[in-house]
Amino acid sequence: MPTLIIGGTGKTGSRVAHRLDALGHANRPVSRSTDPRFDWTDPGSWPAALAGCDAAYVTYQPDLAIPGADEAIGRFAAAAVAAGCRRLVLLSGRGEEGAQRAEQALIASGAEWTIIRSAFFAQNFTESIWAPEVAAGRLTMLRHGAPEPFVDADDIADVAVAALTAPGHVGRVHNVTGPRLLTFGDVADAIGAAAGRPVTYVELGTDDFIGHLVDAGVPREDAAGMAHLFSEVLDGRNAHVTTDVADVLGREPRDLADVIART
Repeated sequence: MPTLIIGGTGKTGSRVAHRLDALGHANRPVSRSTDPRFDWTDPGSWPAALAGCDAAYVTYQPDLAIPGADEAIGRFAAAAVAAGCRRLVLLSGRGEEGAQRAEQALIASGAEWTIIRSAFFAQNFTESIWAPEVAAGRLTMLRHGAPEPFVDADDIADVAVAALTAPGHVGRVHNVTGPRLLTFGDVADAIGAAAGRPVTYVELGTDDFIGHLVDAGVPREDAAGMAHLFSEVLDGRNAHVTTDVADVLGREPRDLADVIART
C-alpha cells in the first residue's frame, strides 16, 4: 500500500518521495497540481488522494501557525483514519502555539502518529523564501535577537522516512535541529564566504519587513503572518540544539555550511 506524501513537490516532501523510491516503497506525492490532486482548502480532494494508502507524510501550507490550520489538520486526520490511513507523520514547527494545536488535533484522531518539530530549513536560503534575494547579495529579516539551529531538509527527510518505515516512532515527538546556533547575520556571512562575494544582512522593524515582503510579491496577509511567526519563534525559545537527528539516524546532523557548499 502506498504512502501518501502531502506536499510532494515541496522541500521535504520531494526528498521523502525520492528516499522511499530508492527503498522500493510505493508512494503517492500529491499537491494541487497532481492527479489525484490534494488541496488543503478543498476537503473534497482528500478521499481520492487517500484511497488505498495506509500511511501519510503530512505537511501543511502555508504554515501550521496560521489560524484554522489546526481545524484542517483535525478534519484531515479523522478522514485519513476513517479511510484506513492510520500511520501519520506530521511536519511541525518548534515553539509555535498554533502548530501545537494542530499536533493535538492530529493526535485526537486516533492515528498512529509521529510529530517532527523542525527548526528553520537551511534550504530556505538556497531554494525558496530568501533564495532570490540572497542571489542578489542581500538577506533581509525581521529585527530579532535570537540565533537559530538551522536544519538540513535532507536530515528532516531522513528522519521522516525512518518514522514511516521503521518501528519505534509511534507516539513520539522528534525535535530536529542542526548542530549549532547561528544568527541570520552569521548565515549571510557564511553564504558570502562560500560565494566569494559579500551578502549584506539587513534587519527591519515589523511594518517595514511586511512592506519588504509585499514588494517582493508576497500577499499582505501572508506577509503579516510571516512577520508574526518570526517574532514569535525568534524570541529565544528555540535557541538550543537537540540530539534528535543523531538519536534517530545514528549520525550527526549536517551543518548549514555543508548545505551552502553543496549548492
